[in-house]
Amino acid sequence: MSKDAILVTGGAGYIGSHVVRQLGEQGETVVILDNLSTGFKESLLYGELIVGDTGDQVLVRKILKEHNIKSVMHFAAHTIVPESVEQPLKYYLNNTANTRSLLECCSEAGVDHFIFSSTAAVYGIAEEEAVTEETKLSPINPYGTSKLMSEWMLRDLSFATPLRHVALRYFNVAGSDPEGRIGQSTKNATLLIKVAAEAAIGKREKVYIFGTDYPTPDGTGVRDYIHVDDLASAHVSALNYLRQGGDSITMNCGYGHGYSVREVLDTVGKVNGKPLNIVEEPRRAGDPPALIAKVDLIHKTLDWQPKYDDLEKIAESSINWEINKKY
Repeated sequence: MSKDAILVTGGAGYIGSHVVRQLGEQGETVVILDNLSTGFKESLLYGELIVGDTGDQVLVRKILKEHNIKSVMHFAAHTIVPESVEQPLKYYLNNTANTRSLLECCSEAGVDHFIFSSTAAVYGIAEEEAVTEETKLSPINPYGTSKLMSEWMLRDLSFATPLRHVALRYFNVAGSDPEGRIGQSTKNATLLIKVAAEAAIGKREKVYIFGTDYPTPDGTGVRDYIHVDDLASAHVSALNYLRQGGDSITMNCGYGHGYSVREVLDTVGKVNGKPLNIVEEPRRAGDPPALIAKVDLIHKTLDWQPKYDDLEKIAESSINWEINKKY
């Protein structure tokens, strides 16, 4: 493995910490930059944590130089869609302006590889159920727009300089480390499987289904859920791809099939041994009936084999974390 250190921004967060764990297990030297606004230092099983902001250019330049960083994985971002609608400038500062600031430092320092954590929110309400990377980009909230603007900056910088990048657009991340060492402890979480797992062990009284009249098999929304460990391994595979000389590319990252909200809640109840208390509500504005990733490109491009494409396994790891969580 390369001796050059890897910088992981937002590495103490839900997804970042799983990536840091996998990099550490492979013997990589990892430096984590995280302001701990939503992350947890206890989630870091490997690497050196530096507490600070990606927008702090003095700090970022120092890290890149002192640690001889050649690869950057960028997770640091705000990710709550409704909050982005209420506080758009917060999202454009942290997700877009700070990414621009980070990219400037990377370009100056001669960083070779940049892995960007993007989102399916760049598609907005897609006309087709299964979206490819060529699907029209039409985000419907500042979160999606803030990520798309970052994709564009990366594209243009990679065209103008030797930097090469991979942007991964992922769909609905779920689950926790199968061995229960780390997981999702985000306050006021909105991700469905996390919320359902909290309800399963009594941390929430009920869970809501928003919309039961969609044109789907059971009337509830269908989404492509991916286990966080598989998502993390896709990022590690993307880094290996760039190290082997791969060209800049943007790819969907999911399983290529979906589960309905009702299927998810029923599965969590089944794994837990008793049904959840479910409340049915009208549709929420902006929720598409179905959103599933077409994943031909990522399988063609990367050496990536998902291991946890099983809704019961995802639910089980989520419930186990809620029962035994360490932070």
